[in-house]
Amino acid sequence: QVQLVEAGGGLVQAGSSLRLSCAASGRTFSAYFMGWFRQSPGKEREFVAAISGSGGGYYADSVKGRFTISRDNAKNTMYLRMGNLKPADTAVYYCAAQPSFVSRPRLGSSYDFWGQGTQVTVSS
Repeated sequence: QVQLVEAGGGLVQAGSSLRLSCAASGRTFSAYFMGWFRQSPGKEREFVAAISGSGGGYYADSVKGRFTISRDNAKNTMYLRMGNLKPADTAVYYCAAQPSFVSRPRLGSSYDFWGQGTQVTVSS
């Protein structure tokens, strides 16, 4: 069982930056494939970014160039640095983990473990 705890959400103005974190339990965090997803009211959950155990990153087109995913395996923590935030980025952000290789990191069904979510609100 992997437990995930997100932090760092909040209310910011458009154009601002924010950093989310996701702390994971477990002794083999470096082997976890990790991802960020988001969901806004009335919309389906969508992929934001993912990172392999070795640090390879994947991004949704809507955030490429603005968001950066990273991880610190020594701290069992993943991060999402969000820059130039837009009102369209407003959503609950969830981190996800899969303790094995993920062939389709953009699919939510690829991950077995999820955090409780953290709200990000971007005002115009």
